[in-house]
Amino acid sequence: MGAFEFVAIDQAGKESKGLIEGDTPKQVRQILRDRHLLPVQVTEVAQKEARRQSTFSLRRGISTADLAILTRQLASLSEAGLPLEEALLAVAQQNEQPRTKSILLGVRSRVMEGHTLADGFGEFPQAFPELYRATVAAGEQSGHLDIVLDRLADYTEARQELRQRITNAMVYPIVLVIMSVAIISFMLATVVPRIVGVFENASGELPALTRGMIATSDFLRDHWLALVVAAGSIIYGLWWLLQKTGPRQKYHRFLLAMPIAGKLTRGINTARFTRTFSILAGSGVPILEALKIAAEVIENLPMRDAVIEATLRVREGAAISKSLAASKLFPPMMIHLIASGETGGKLEEMLTRTANYQEREVDGLIATLLGILQPLLIVLMGAIVMTIVLAILLPIFEMNNLIR
Repeated sequence: MGAFEFVAIDQAGKESKGLIEGDTPKQVRQILRDRHLLPVQVTEVAQKEARRQSTFSLRRGISTADLAILTRQLASLSEAGLPLEEALLAVAQQNEQPRTKSILLGVRSRVMEGHTLADGFGEFPQAFPELYRATVAAGEQSGHLDIVLDRLADYTEARQELRQRITNAMVYPIVLVIMSVAIISFMLATVVPRIVGVFENASGELPALTRGMIATSDFLRDHWLALVVAAGSIIYGLWWLLQKTGPRQKYHRFLLAMPIAGKLTRGINTARFTRTFSILAGSGVPILEALKIAAEVIENLPMRDAVIEATLRVREGAAISKSLAASKLFPPMMIHLIASGETGGKLEEMLTRTANYQEREVDGLIATLLGILQPLLIVLMGAIVMTIVLAILLPIFEMNNLIR
C-alpha cells in the first residue's frame, strides 16, 4: 500500500486536494469516485519526490527544524510502545507541512509493505540524509530502535540549536549593514544634491570635501543601475566559481589560514563532525562507516578530505586519533580526547565531550566578534554620516568668501 496525492473535483465543482493510501493509482481513483469525487490527478508520493530530486527545486528536503521535531515525536511514540506504522501515521497527521506529511505517509506505506524504516527513509534521500538512515538501520538491526531514535532526536535538536544560534548572531550585523548602505545611498542620491546644489552657482570655489560629495552623488544617480548590475554580476560570478571543486578547495584552505575565520571554521566543522561521529558510534554503526558518513557533514573541503584520508589509515589498522592528527587541521583538544576515549573504551563519551566543548567555544567566539563588530559598524556609519554633514556645512561656514 502506498501514499498518493490527489486532485479531484466534488459535486459542487470545487477543487479538492489531499493524501490518500492505496495499492495502485487505479484503486485510489475508485476510492475517490466512491466518495463522489471526480479524480483529476493521482500521483504516488515516492514517484513525485523522485522527480523533484532529479530536477531543480528551491526546497528539496525537510528543514532541519522540522526534522528535529518529527524525530522527537517518533522517538516518544516508539518509547511508548506504539507500532511503527501507527507512530508514522500519528506524526504525519500532527505535522502541518503538506510536503512533510506526504513524505511521512510515503515512508509509512513502505513500512506497511514489509520494508524496514531505514529503507522507507531511503526512498526520500533529500529529506533524510545518509547519517539519519544509517543510524536508524543500526537501531533496527540491534533491536533498540527506540533508544537510537531518542539519540537521533537529541542530535538533530542540538544541530538545529547550533545553526539557530549562528543564524541569530548574524541577523543584527547583516540588517545593520543593509540599513546603513540604504540610508547613506538615499542621502547621497536625494538629500545631498538638493542642499549642496544651492552653493553650486556661487562664484567661489567649493571645499574639496563638498566637491567630492557632489561628484559621488552625481555618479550614484547617473549610474545606479549599472552599479546594481555590476554588484549582482560579481556576486553571481563568485558563487559560480565556488561551485567548482578547485577554487572552492583553495577558498576553504584560505579560510583555515585566516586568524579569526580559521578558528571559527575549524570550530564549527569540528563540532559537527564529533557530534555526528558520536551518535553513529553510539548507535552501533561500524567505525569505518561512521567516519565515512561523519565526513559528509563537514563543509570545509580540506577538513573533509582529512577525515577521508584518516578513514583509509584506520582501515589499515591505525588509531583514529593519530590518523586525524596527521592532517594538523583539527584542534589538539579533540585529538587528545579521542585518544583518551580509544584507550579507555569511552570513545562515544569523549566525542560528545569534544562536541560540547567546541560548540561552547564557537558560541564564545561569535559573542566576542559580535561585541566588536556591532559598535564598529555603528561608528563606521556615524563617520560616513558625519562626513556628509561636514560636506554640507563647510560651504555655509565659508559663505562670506563664496559671496565675495
